[in-house]
Order: sequence, then C-alpha cells, then structure tokens
Amino acid sequence: MEIKEAIEKMGFPIIPDEKSGAWQWFDVRELKLRYILSVEGIKKFYEGLKEGKLLATKCKCGRIFFPPQKDCPSCKKSEMEWIELKKEGVLETLTVIHVRPTSFSHYDPYAVGIAKLDDGVRILAWYRGEPKLKPGQRVKVEIVKRKEGYLTYELVPI
Repeated sequence: MEIKEAIEKMGFPIIPDEKSGAWQWFDVRELKLRYILSVEGIKKFYEGLKEGKLLATKCKCGRIFFPPQKDCPSCKKSEMEWIELKKEGVLETLTVIHVRPTSFSHYDPYAVGIAKLDDGVRILAWYRGEPKLKPGQRVKVEIVKRKEGYLTYELVPI
C-alpha cells in the first residue's frame, strides 16, 4: 500500500507489515541526522587511539570508565586520571546485526560483542572474525580504520 493511499484510506500514514500484517507508522518526513558533539573533555582518548592505545578514565573513587568520561556520575567529581587498558580479555556475548541502521546500511551484516578485558573493564565493539566464537573465548582489541576513514576499535579472536 502506498503512503498516499494509506493516508486517504485510513487518515494516517499507517501501512501493514508485509509479513505480519501489524500496523506500522510510516513517517512521511525523511529524517537525516548529523550532529556535532564536543569531545574536548576526552580528546586524550582519541589521541590514544591514534597511537594504538586504548585509554579509559579512572576516578579517585576507584571507578573506571570506558568509553572514558570526564566526570564521575557516582561521586560527582572531575578528578579523573587516564589509564591505558589491556587490550585482551574474554568474550561475554556476541550477536550478528542483520537489520542494520541506515548509517551502517552500506555494511554487510556484522557482529557486535561485549568482552571483559583483563583489567575488568567491559567493552562493546564490533567483532571481526567468524561469528561462531563462543562466550568465554579469548579476544583482543585492535585499533582499525573504518570504511568511512576514521579510527575505531574492534574485537578479534586470539
């Protein structure tokens, strides 16, 4: 059913899902989102990635934050120190993303995993490798360049 037809028939841009028949709101406005977000307080993180380091912040209260945070949400202080994380750990979970968000639609289905690094920090990252890997297996973090040209980090099997 076309959107114009749906609006004329139902009074709303609601179309039935092809498989389930469930009603779906089909917004007539296209949403394009581009934003600017200040990272000044954590720029050392990005400088670390350029040097092949994975950096986190550690509050004087003992909490470690990855991705790094400028302020501690627990004790409300901004007295953070930078620490370099170990880039190896254990995979805790893994899933394959088949229905990709629009911003990643130019990628084939990809896997995302959560690993607990050897220094206790959990990291969520894309997983590069055979997605048959099981939780409990060793992984490492690699700094890589994305198709878009910027640096990021991924989990890879050891």
